Amino acid sequence: MNAIQLQPRDCAALYYLGMLRCGQGRFADAAVSFGTVLALQPHHADTLIANGGALRELGRFAEALASYDKAAIQRPRLAELFYNRALVLLNLARTEDAVADFTRAIDLKPGYADAWNNRGGALHSLGRFSDAIADFDRAIALQPRLVTAHHNRGLSLRQCGRLDEAVASHDTALALQPGHAEAWNDRGQALKGLRRLAEALDSFNKAIALKPDHVKALYNRGATFWDMGRIDDAEASFNQALAIDPDCVVALHARGNMLWTARQAYEPALRDLQRALRLEPDHAYTRGDLMHVRMYGGDWRDFDRDAARIDSGVREGKRIINAFTYHTISGSPADLQTCAKTFAASNYPAAPVSPARARRPGKIRVGYACGEFRAHATMHLMAGLFEHHDQGKFEIVAFDTGHGDQSPVRQRVAAAFAKFVNISALSISDAAKCVTAEDIDILVTLNGYCGQSHMHLFAQRPAPIQVNFLAFPGTLGADYIDYVIADRVVVPEEERRFYTESVVYLPDSYQPNDAARGMPKSAARRSEHGLPEGAFVFCHFNHSFKLTPATFARWMRILREVEGSVLWLLRSTGAFAENLRHEAERQGVAADRLIFAPVMNYQDHLARLALGDLFLDSLPYNAHTTASDALWMGLPVLTLRGTAFAGRVAASLLHAVGLPELVTESAEAYETLALDLARNPATLGGLREKLAHNRTRTALFDTARFTRHLEAAYATMLATWESGAAARSFSVPP
Repeated sequence: MNAIQLQPRDCAALYYLGMLRCGQGRFADAAVSFGTVLALQPHHADTLIANGGALRELGRFAEALASYDKAAIQRPRLAELFYNRALVLLNLARTEDAVADFTRAIDLKPGYADAWNNRGGALHSLGRFSDAIADFDRAIALQPRLVTAHHNRGLSLRQCGRLDEAVASHDTALALQPGHAEAWNDRGQALKGLRRLAEALDSFNKAIALKPDHVKALYNRGATFWDMGRIDDAEASFNQALAIDPDCVVALHARGNMLWTARQAYEPALRDLQRALRLEPDHAYTRGDLMHVRMYGGDWRDFDRDAARIDSGVREGKRIINAFTYHTISGSPADLQTCAKTFAASNYPAAPVSPARARRPGKIRVGYACGEFRAHATMHLMAGLFEHHDQGKFEIVAFDTGHGDQSPVRQRVAAAFAKFVNISALSISDAAKCVTAEDIDILVTLNGYCGQSHMHLFAQRPAPIQVNFLAFPGTLGADYIDYVIADRVVVPEEERRFYTESVVYLPDSYQPNDAARGMPKSAARRSEHGLPEGAFVFCHFNHSFKLTPATFARWMRILREVEGSVLWLLRSTGAFAENLRHEAERQGVAADRLIFAPVMNYQDHLARLALGDLFLDSLPYNAHTTASDALWMGLPVLTLRGTAFAGRVAASLLHAVGLPELVTESAEAYETLALDLARNPATLGGLREKLAHNRTRTALFDTARFTRHLEAAYATMLATWESGAAARSFSVPP
């Protein structure tokens, strides 16, 4: 300071003073000193470089870049200059330009480990994960103890689906720096992706112990608790994260979904999801999840606008809606395929392909993976099929990915399998090894993206042939699923192009049915269910989230025309009944003409179906198991053929039971036929008699016939694979 007081224009003294102030963290004072120098010597390269560094520390990135730009003219071969300029470009979100400057630094100084590492980070942010990994590998080769390179490598490996390697990279980083909270958190995420949940939980806990306000680790711990079924612990962890950061979108989104799916806490779930969407309108899947919950409650405000916005997002490849949920609002096979592809790539990327293995001679070994081997709609359809498999030609193995129960259904199903293997608590790799150890030829998912999904297992390709069947009504959009089971009603030939899988056409309906489900032991009475004795009872028993305002408006027009008729629906949240009654009144139908039925056990549900006069189907998502239950109980189902798989299922069932006259092709025809059947008891009675006659004489409820067709399909799949040919679409002859 004395030198500067004596010679205020001493540039060398001012420069060194600025450097001293940088060392003290006094960057604003340093910038003043450097500014004085540059006012006197505008092209002083060392000062321009130092000034750029001080300005960057102050967050004055545009000025820092300008300083580095001037320095680059003076020092075009200084690697450190381009490295530092690249860091500023990252701060300015000019990532491509930053990559170019890191590259220039590396070209000037090939042994520059920090430049390799930071270029890798920039490439990671651009989604070029494989290139990023190569850069991290180079940085580590140059500087093996560079903790950030090991950590960053783990992040990119996780994005590539190489989760075991990601864990190993984080382990190396933590061996070098055990107190690295971020590495513990990211290690936990990789372990969670591997379904090694207990280990993941331990990692998140270590991150939180090191940094108690680590919001991401608190959120991740909550998500892991949720996966483990520890709902109270999950909610507590989400609450902790949100107490620290009330605007943490991922925690709001997760807590909202969990509050709904685990607790059916409708209003709290809505509040969380709405807040998450306000904070981040493009946050992955929040918009679709919010719409899904609102549909459960019959809240259709702005339905068309929201659906159009989701359609647009799907077409743009955004992660805007769950692939299953999208079926409840879209009837476009093209859009549904796009959504499924996006969902598969984002959530269940393909793992490196396992080497081909030789097939074990003998019976065809079919593995059924399902999370619902219990009292569930899927098992009400599948139980008889499992029992009818030809044990002389097929060996069937169950891979249980969910939680069981003590129901007679589970006991019956378990007895049908040669082996029943619970893999629900296994890591992904261990579950895949379990399937491979059983020498499974054909692995069938009975979930897809529904229920207790297990698509991470299929992404490992543990079996040579993998099949999408039954629960998910469309393409899964994943290249590692070879076939989808369908029929020519649900998937017309001209729409095969909208399926990533090869389409297998069964001759009747794609849907199996259990002819041994039996009839209820006692008949139900209308008075027991709040139904007026003399009224015409229209009914619909799909879950509320499959109901749209267009379908409801169609039903209200029908009710207005049929005096004294009622509409019998399945009860959902309290908001659902209230919202629908309000909407009915708005459309000129008295609220008390809507009657809501509680959820009850399966046999009692079957018994009450016989009390209805006509089942009215919905679009774009038909009644599926619900429709076959109605037909089993002699209740005619009126459907409007949709434009995608989910909207054509009832048409498939009606053709298979010999009642194609109940399939309409337009909204007008649907409403006209509903009115005609309600006004003409003889016509409706004739349909009931025909249904009663056909129930045991047509294909729909012929479990043995269906099983032989499915087995023929499996045999063709296996023969195709053994010949070395790729999967192809084919039809099974009747």
